[in-house]
Amino acid sequence: MKLVIGAGLIGTRVARRLAAQGDDVVVATRSGTPVTADELQSASRGASRRGVQSGSRSRAGTIRSVSADAADAEALTSAAQGATTIVLASNPAQYHRWRELWPPVFDATLAAATRSGADLVLMGNLYAYGEGARMPMAEHDPLLTTEEKGLVRKAGWERILEAHRRGDLRAVEVRASDYFGPGSGATAQLGERFFGPLLAGKRPRGVGDPRMPHSWAYLDDIADTVVAASGYVGEWGRAWHVPSAEPLSRVEIASRVAALTGRDVGVTSWSPAALRLLAIFSPFLRAAVDSSYQFSAPFVVDARETEVELGVSATPWDVALPPTLAALRSGSDGARR
Repeated sequence: MKLVIGAGLIGTRVARRLAAQGDDVVVATRSGTPVTADELQSASRGASRRGVQSGSRSRAGTIRSVSADAADAEALTSAAQGATTIVLASNPAQYHRWRELWPPVFDATLAAATRSGADLVLMGNLYAYGEGARMPMAEHDPLLTTEEKGLVRKAGWERILEAHRRGDLRAVEVRASDYFGPGSGATAQLGERFFGPLLAGKRPRGVGDPRMPHSWAYLDDIADTVVAASGYVGEWGRAWHVPSAEPLSRVEIASRVAALTGRDVGVTSWSPAALRLLAIFSPFLRAAVDSSYQFSAPFVVDARETEVELGVSATPWDVALPPTLAALRSGSDGARR
């Protein structure tokens, strides 16, 4: 049995892929968010197309939902009984409160994995490398961040890595750049607020320099990397990077959207002064501005180890963009929480 903590964009995809390859999955969320059978069948077909489904499995697994707060060690430990792997795919929605909200989640998940004997796969990001990191960023690069959100992620991973090195459990972290894809919603840098205006013939506005090359992680590729990492038979106690298609600036992405839609409207950005003014009234925006360095200079990922060792490759832009735009056109792009 596999326990997936979180039923958002990544947690649901991971759960469906695990079940499609024959695993029985428990999805733990505060409200017991269900995953329906038609979603599972769709995931099975998608996993087969990407080569994720195991040919040795004769049946699809099951998905069962339970209510458990990600910060509640006792509830997670109960949900993890009999689990061979725990995937932490939850993420505190209140961006500006990570310093207080993340540590209890790390503590509870570590306790559940240690008590149950399950392996632990963390879904992470690239914040801990920090401003001025070597480009492209590789899995074994030092974590040099001085920004608060990056320090929170770094501290959580280092605590779990210490437990791994003591032999308390086996753990890995899967790190992805900014995500995009069907369902990516309004908070993603490459989500509704970027693609929506382009489809309406209007210029989207973002942070940083829209001409800077950036690695973007397609949601399906993130889920595939998590599933592959959970079954890795080599050395744990390390990080994996989610493969991304070639780095593109937001200007270049807008140009590709224009080629698909016939609407070439370009991209603009918020001025630093305007952002500082808006941040005065919005703690969430203030936290986003703190990590805006990722869009003011090249921000590029090296995922060659994932490609070679895990066998996961990035979805090309010409394959990823059409369904992303189609979801927005159909009104089905609301991100699940």
